[in-house]
Order: sequence, then structure tokens, then C-alpha cells
Amino acid sequence: MDKFSDILNQPEGRRLEFKSELPSKADLAKTIISFANDAGGELYIGISDHPRKIIGIDANKRMALEEKISSIIHDNCDPVILPEISFLSVDNKFILKVLIYRGSNLPYHLKNKSVEEGTYIRVGSTSRLASSEIIEEMVRQKRKISFDRELYYQKSTEQLNFKSFGEFYFDKSGEKLTVEVLKKFDLFQSEQSGNLPTNALILLSEDPLRHQLFPYAKIECARFKGIVPGNFIDQKTIDGNICFQPEQAYQFVLRHISEGSEDYTGVYRNDRWEYPVIAIREVIRNAVLCKPLHNRHYVKSFIM
Repeated sequence: MDKFSDILNQPEGRRLEFKSELPSKADLAKTIISFANDAGGELYIGISDHPRKIIGIDANKRMALEEKISSIIHDNCDPVILPEISFLSVDNKFILKVLIYRGSNLPYHLKNKSVEEGTYIRVGSTSRLASSEIIEEMVRQKRKISFDRELYYQKSTEQLNFKSFGEFYFDKSGEKLTVEVLKKFDLFQSEQSGNLPTNALILLSEDPLRHQLFPYAKIECARFKGIVPGNFIDQKTIDGNICFQPEQAYQFVLRHISEGSEDYTGVYRNDRWEYPVIAIREVIRNAVLCKPLHNRHYVKSFIM
């Protein structure tokens, strides 16, 4: 039971919850739904959290309790969630474990409520009602399509202005940005209404539509005096073409860190930055690319 001892000493969190007794139907369903919508999780019944103590459950009611939990999950969660229910014996006391895996049929919600009113996610150690943006992201995950591949239907690819992107692509690849290249990187799709741009292509453009749809697609840079934010020494908003934003942010950082001499090799001086500039560059680039992008490779190959 060494592994269980480790679990017992962990705080409640995103994937772990303890209950001294069976919670109400609503609370149990919300917890199960939030686990299924997130990274999965484990619920232990028979353990109090404050203070952390093994209470145990009635050994004679184990099967009835298992049946009741299965019924609550089946009757209150939609789509169907299949839990793994097992029992552990610790210090001559029985503990019920409910294991929930991340679901593949997102979003999961309360059966008696709409998706908008009954979808829950895990926030720390609590189950919270999901926002419309999070629900939309779940739907995209279910369709196996990311936000950057979503199509924009009100404007055609030909109407977009991505001149700077074309110049940037030519500078990095030595090739002209053609329709074939855009198609290769899945930056637009041909529909009956014409060639429709993806959100990614709009982000890569300098078309006014980008500022309209994505007003926060920018980098805010600031250097403060001391350690308390608010007293600016320097400040800059980088809201131009997203291709150039990482480099401009990187140069802002370089302006505000020191470069000194580490040692000498013969008559040559070896300079060293105050912070590892390679790490800074990667942090900025990864922040701009962001993890959810499905086709991250095409942006990453340009931002060098």
C-alpha cells in the first residue's frame, strides 16, 4: 500500500478528490463530469479531507454503494461515462475508489441541463461551470480540429492582405508565397462559396480583420523599476504582424539585460549575457505559438 500512502498524503487537486461519505447526486455527477472533461481523476470515498483521515465505509454495504454510484453516473451524466469502481482495504477499513478517464466524447454535462448550463470542468480542487469559450474548445477537440483551423466564412482568402507574411516567408524559405504553399500548410479550404481562410491565416495577415477578430493577438512588454509592477522604466505594445512579434519582443528583452565579459581566450574576450538568451527566445516563441495549435509546425518553421 505504499502507492496509496503517497496518494493519501497528496492535497486535493485537479485529478484527486476525497470524500468521507457518498456526496449528493448533484455533487457526485459534477465531480465525475469535471474529471471526464479534463484530465481524468480519482475520487476516494471513505476518507475525510479536513483532517485527512481514513473513515472507511460499511463493509456490508459495499456492493450496494457501488451499484448506487454507477446508477447516479449513468442517470445524471451525458454522454455516457463509464467509471472504474474498486475497493481498497487499508488498516482493516474499506475505501471505495472511483476512477474516471478523460472522455473522448466531449463535452460531458448534466443530463437534466443543457450543454451550456450543465458542463463542468476541474479548477484546482473544485468543479466549476465551464464558460462558453471552453465548451467551444471541447467541441473542437471532439471534431479533432483546433482553433487555428476553424474557417472564417465572411471573407475570402483572396480578399485578405498578407503581404508582410509573404515577404517574411520568402526571407525565411527563399520561396514565393503562392496559393499552393497556403494550401500545403492548410491555411485555407476550398468550399462552394470560395477559398475560405482559416483563423491561422487571418492571424498571419495584417488585414484589419485580424485586429477585429483577435484584438489581443499582441505582446505587451514592460520593464518595471524595482519588483513592484506599475512604475514603468520602459513599455511597448507589439501588435504588428504576428510573424515579427517574437523577434521584436526578444529585442526588447535584450535591451534591458546586461552583457558582460566572462573571461578571455588569448586576446579575445568571451561575452556572456545576464540571462540565457536562447532560453528567453524559446520562451517567447512558445508563448506566441501556444500549445493548443494543431498545425504548430508551419508557424514554428517561420519564426526562427
